[in-house]
Amino acid sequence: MLFTKPFHNITFDDVVDFCGRGLPEGKQLDYKYMLPKNHEKFAKTIASFANAMGGMIIVGVQDDKNDKPKSPFTGIPYHEKMRNSIEDIIQTHIDPVVFVDINVCVSKTGERMFVLVHIPQSNLTPHLVGKLKRAYIRTGQSSRPETIVHPDKLPWLLDHRQKSERLRHILHDKAESHFENYLKTRAANPAGEAVAALSVIPLYPEEPLTDYKRLPALVAASSVRAPYGVMADPDFPLLPVQDGAAVISNKRGILHMTEFNSYGLVMNKQVVSSEEMVNGHEATTVRLETLAQNLTLFLLTARKFLEKISFGGPLLFRCKIANTRALRVLFGKKQATALEDYVRLERALTLAQLQTSLPEIWESVLHETAWSLGLQTSEKEIRALGKNLQKEAH
Repeated sequence: MLFTKPFHNITFDDVVDFCGRGLPEGKQLDYKYMLPKNHEKFAKTIASFANAMGGMIIVGVQDDKNDKPKSPFTGIPYHEKMRNSIEDIIQTHIDPVVFVDINVCVSKTGERMFVLVHIPQSNLTPHLVGKLKRAYIRTGQSSRPETIVHPDKLPWLLDHRQKSERLRHILHDKAESHFENYLKTRAANPAGEAVAALSVIPLYPEEPLTDYKRLPALVAASSVRAPYGVMADPDFPLLPVQDGAAVISNKRGILHMTEFNSYGLVMNKQVVSSEEMVNGHEATTVRLETLAQNLTLFLLTARKFLEKISFGGPLLFRCKIANTRALRVLFGKKQATALEDYVRLERALTLAQLQTSLPEIWESVLHETAWSLGLQTSEKEIRALGKNLQKEAH
């Protein structure tokens, strides 16, 4: 984690303070005083980050012989077209194009600036540079910060991603199993009940994004609450698990677990159905309003957590509801009977999308969930529900 605040909230003074820490260049950090005259060289740095773990370039900082920032940290003269220049370099020299985030940090006088270029880990790798279409990866070594990957070794790069995918599956499966293990310790048997799992995880996890020992403070700062519930209630004990921490609640008989992992995983798993009497008939029932409340708290909590660990790469969001066959689904006065054995939805997301388009993401997920459970609802109804729920959450 390089900065402790959201990317676009970073100021000129924040960059000065960061440089004062003396953090050397490495796998995810590069200093440049000016844009190189050789634009392809700058493109190589961007592509190498995208092909590896992602990273950040800070323009306006000189580095010393030890690759550490060299004072004074005064930035470079303000140039209003710097953003356009960087975007043009990417468009011209990298294929496929890398989508970066740029923050121009201007001094209080308006005369100097730093330019932060955040390069997310890409799901379109390999990104090739220049007319020779060469692929590079970031090594973090001072002598060879970027190294070329020969075309005949591109399968290695792809295999590297496959290893990340396997790690993602392992982290996800372990988090799911923790809830099952908890139920066993409680001698609880939710057989026949609908169990929902919501998760967000980096698409290509490689190494921890934060120290597991920081998780208690991060969980407390990230958990979102509303009149209708809390995602990770601080009134309940936090239980350590490997590389993570879980908050468990059985308040009012609701079996509910939210897990946070140092690799960037956030997962909530809980029983969402109950036995209800409707129109004189008792049946296993789930209310869409309940699913909507959980989705609201989860997405807002996941967004806060990812902001605090400063992860900007691609994410995988998953919504899974098990044991749904013959489930009675209610939404206001509407009701339906689910025909599916289970429901599973996935979305490729980024933190930037969660920050700017969360209502639209929420609406898309809930509407598709309702439809998959056999319930026809209008987008207007879903939108109105989401607006009210998100307004109450904080």
